[in-house]
Amino acid sequence: MDYVKIFCRSGKGGAGSAHFYRSRSNPRGGPDGGDGGRGGHIILKGNAQLWTLLHLKYTKHVHADDGEGGSRNHQQGAMGKDRVLEVPLGTVLRDAETMEIEAEITEHGQTHIVIAGGRGGLGNDHFKSPTNQAPTYAQPGEPRKEAWKILELKVLADVGLVGFPNAGKSTLLSVVSAAKPEIADYPFTTLVPNLGIVSYRDYQSFIMADIPGIIEGASEGKGLGLRFLRHIERNSLLLFMIPCDTKDIKKEYKILVNELKKHNPELMQKQRVLAITKCDLADDELLKAFKKEIPKGVPTVFISAVSGKGIQELKDVIWKEMHE
Repeated sequence: MDYVKIFCRSGKGGAGSAHFYRSRSNPRGGPDGGDGGRGGHIILKGNAQLWTLLHLKYTKHVHADDGEGGSRNHQQGAMGKDRVLEVPLGTVLRDAETMEIEAEITEHGQTHIVIAGGRGGLGNDHFKSPTNQAPTYAQPGEPRKEAWKILELKVLADVGLVGFPNAGKSTLLSVVSAAKPEIADYPFTTLVPNLGIVSYRDYQSFIMADIPGIIEGASEGKGLGLRFLRHIERNSLLLFMIPCDTKDIKKEYKILVNELKKHNPELMQKQRVLAITKCDLADDELLKAFKKEIPKGVPTVFISAVSGKGIQELKDVIWKEMHE
């Protein structure tokens, strides 16, 4: 689950009190009405232990509690209880009507108020003056607010795997990390992003994201392209993967780059590495011929996830490009 639409409603503020102090010794005391309590907020909170929005799948309506009214002796009403929605890191909050991004949760414990609760009204003690020493009125609390909001999860990773379906992305992730994505010989085996932690030299590591394959026209919505492409935006480095049995490596690389450019031109500023996969199927003469077809200006590694060929070299290249 990487997309949910929820209805949020904050709590209304409690009304201020219009009370006057009364006692046996002072039967005509002054105003002592307390303020109303604030209504509850709807709050997003980042949680690094969550990876999907599955826990919010059936939470269509989120209501915070109302604030309580003020009372005598300047007692303030209790605040309404906030509703805190914990979300995984990489969650983007949008307004459902304008589709504008309102917040991005990228750190553990980070909070953002989705809809603020109504402020509590002031008690009559605030309105006394030399000319009006016994005000009989108090402020009502602010009304509750409500709106439809959209939560989208965009994967946060160091390396994002980009390629057509069946390019060997899931196989590579299963070899270099402990992740166990589904692997099969049919297109769109991967329907959701998979994350894996890749071990590197000297006990260092980086996060790799296996993103579902894109096709030509993905930026226009073909093949669920828009849902897949948005995950690519949240990766530091893009690892393009093209099988060695492809008819035209340059053409396929160009198609992939164009789809990313159409979706978001800012993706062109990210570091890129090209991996030619399934090289266990080719002999040395074929690999020499492939080197002439490689696009210029992008670091390229010939690998085979099955035989392990070039895997360590690929890690070295990725680590170098990530830290330039």
